[in-house]
Amino acid sequence: MVIKCYPEKQSIENAKQIDDPLFMCVSHDGNTVLLAPADVVGCHITMLSKFGYKEPDIDKFYRVVINKGGADWTFICLEDYKGITNAGARIKTFYEDGNIMIANAIKAIGYDCPIEIPKRYRRHLNAMSE
Repeated sequence: MVIKCYPEKQSIENAKQIDDPLFMCVSHDGNTVLLAPADVVGCHITMLSKFGYKEPDIDKFYRVVINKGGADWTFICLEDYKGITNAGARIKTFYEDGNIMIANAIKAIGYDCPIEIPKRYRRHLNAMSE
């Protein structure tokens, strides 16, 4: 797993020391983690651009805002995730894959906190349980 920090690793360590939130993107294959202090980049798309990615590349990542208290996962499952056409199966796979990849990333950056999906991003999960 490659962990990349913006603007540099020390800014991430400084944010962690005072428990400021970090934006984190975890590639769908779990091989790349991008980190930046929330106050420095403002949003995931801006953060990706700082690493040289284009805006559409955001769909290749699980998006998280994290601090010691928890990891809030912006749960957005695209219709073409892994080529799975059945919506229920696609959302279930995205959820399971994301939990594994995000949990691994959380440990790799030195945190031990729960993954939460904020209420506004639960529509896919709620639809599955109905």
